[in-house]
Amino acid sequence: MASSSPSSLNQLVGDLERSSFVSLLAKLINESQHVQNNPPELVPREDLVACHVLEALLPLSTSTGGGPLVVRHINYTEGRGNIIVEYPGSVPGRVVSFVGMHMDVVTADPTDWDFSPFTFSEDGDKLRGRGTTDCLGHVALVTELMRKLGETKPNLKNTVVAVFIANEENSSIPGIGVDGLVKDGLLDHLKDGPLFWIDTADKQPCVGTGGMIPWHLKATGKLFHSGLAHKAINAMELNMEALQEIQERFYKDFPAHPKETIYKFATPSTMKPTKWSYPGGGINQIPGECTISGDIRLTPFYSTTDVVNKLKEYVEDINANIEKLHTRGPVSKYILPDENLRGRVEITIDGDVMSGVACNLESRGFKALCKATEEVVGSVQPYSITGSLPLIRDLQDEGFDVQTTGYGIMNTYHAKNEYCLFSDMAQGFKVFVSIISQLEED
Repeated sequence: MASSSPSSLNQLVGDLERSSFVSLLAKLINESQHVQNNPPELVPREDLVACHVLEALLPLSTSTGGGPLVVRHINYTEGRGNIIVEYPGSVPGRVVSFVGMHMDVVTADPTDWDFSPFTFSEDGDKLRGRGTTDCLGHVALVTELMRKLGETKPNLKNTVVAVFIANEENSSIPGIGVDGLVKDGLLDHLKDGPLFWIDTADKQPCVGTGGMIPWHLKATGKLFHSGLAHKAINAMELNMEALQEIQERFYKDFPAHPKETIYKFATPSTMKPTKWSYPGGGINQIPGECTISGDIRLTPFYSTTDVVNKLKEYVEDINANIEKLHTRGPVSKYILPDENLRGRVEITIDGDVMSGVACNLESRGFKALCKATEEVVGSVQPYSITGSLPLIRDLQDEGFDVQTTGYGIMNTYHAKNEYCLFSDMAQGFKVFVSIISQLEED
């Protein structure tokens, strides 16, 4: 291996090579139609992407005798593999890892796009196609990083690890992505150093994310003719008033937290409706049933379990005191005493509740990321959002020092006409090299 001090690592590894990066990214984007993740209709075959990563790295691996990289392809189900790549360091127990580059994508409707989502294209600095920002662009970027390490063979104390994963965009099929790798202990050694989750955007450290609680509030009243409103319990009115009461109590019990300012969260915790449904009927029928659905986005300083318990308490109290709930108009009511009928609401929580993440702002990983970002990008502006990143809270709870960043474009995340910029990815490459260099000095 070539001897290299931290100060010379950048010269040895060099910059991101556009031709090599773009060539690899094009291969990945051209597979994107087949790695859309929306079961049961669309089940991705991440190995279609993985084969291109392996094609780039196996020639520099111990398995072929061509280089120092240790490459493992790990499948928990056919066609949906993960890849762990290690560049060995000289000191046991020292490690830095880049994780979270997922090989599946969200769906895309070609009729909504101005260009083909599933065919790679270039427009100057723009590299276009589904997955360029989230997250095939990062797959290509970290592949290029590991390739350059394998080629230049710097003498490092830290082992550098890259983990490319399956099944990030949908959790309905568990145990085949990073969750499976953690369960089997294959990432345990990464707890010895900072773990950088590479799946955000805009070139800045993302230090906080939100938890997510999907909820459904169903109201049951009495269906009746709208001309005889005094004989009905209007489920729509009941549900709207109940939801307003629940929201008011939620914001009282879970107000803006003092730490949200420290972490620069764009918003506090929120509870809001996003969908409305009812069984149907004529415009002259007062509905006897309807459901309002929505989600809670919770900053990581509150417990999702506490919130769910509170929601159930709110609903129980509303039902016990339904006559005290605000009504709408002189005959609007939620009780029909003569018929011994009471309106009621019930709340259900979907199973895919996620907790938010607050990264450790004192860790050496965070400090290295900030310094590298300032050096390369020109400024460092950590931010937090109540968007949710699945999986990383589980890693944090398992004892990993998780930091998050990424080099796509936030405005194109899960959106039509997705693209990234080569110049941003090139800066990301430099940030990674700077992080590796800094951690050599510890």
